[in-house]
Amino acid sequence: MIYAGIDIGSRTIKTVLFDTDAQAIVAHELWDQGVDQDGMARAQYANLLKDAGLEPDGVTGLVATGYGRNAIAFADTAITEITCHAAGVRHLHPDVQTIIDIGGEDSKIMRLDPRGRVQDFVMNDRCAAGTGRFLEIVAKRLEGDLHAVARASRACASPAAISSMCVVFAETEIIGLLASGASKEDIMAGVQVSIASRVHSMVGRHAKPPFYFTGGVALVPGMAEAMAGILKQPVTVSDYAQLTGALGAAILASKRIR
Repeated sequence: MIYAGIDIGSRTIKTVLFDTDAQAIVAHELWDQGVDQDGMARAQYANLLKDAGLEPDGVTGLVATGYGRNAIAFADTAITEITCHAAGVRHLHPDVQTIIDIGGEDSKIMRLDPRGRVQDFVMNDRCAAGTGRFLEIVAKRLEGDLHAVARASRACASPAAISSMCVVFAETEIIGLLASGASKEDIMAGVQVSIASRVHSMVGRHAKPPFYFTGGVALVPGMAEAMAGILKQPVTVSDYAQLTGALGAAILASKRIR
């Protein structure tokens, strides 16, 4: 049977089709977010079904998750992104104990119990520091492509010190660093360390490895290494790092409807 999950995030919309017989993703799609969330989700879902050669009645159930989950009128039900991310990562990586999820507008830490259920979590959705938005602002200030500058910063031996925990003040600090001759690569490496440090303060003392990294920021070159350096633990970028919420939604759709 085929089930669907739609993750309406702050920056992107993701849809996954999951085959319960094969226990595998059969199709997926990711689009940038827009104003008409329900309309975009419908269009993405229809496009995905067409590409997969499926009719709407070929999907047994559909769950929506993410910030905009309640705007998706054609979903069977909505489930919080915390629960869905946990289900998605647990399916891909059964040994997971702690999930670090950093998206465009927020960051979340989820600690799972031995059965894969969320034991506790903490979220930062009040400030852009520690999110993908911070990295985008920095890349724009550095007049470079985010992934290109981040890739080059991997060879940096002396990351610039970014002390401000506020994006506005950090941007001012970056202007000063550029004026003093710091390289783009040193600044980007410093910003990554700064984000990792902020996440470390959220993780707390009780989080345990293995750590799995999800969200768009997980795919930025150097971020997993910066996180591992601060946590002093290996940090693995999850398979389908941007799709774990949608995958979890599809898996939970199969469990609820059955």
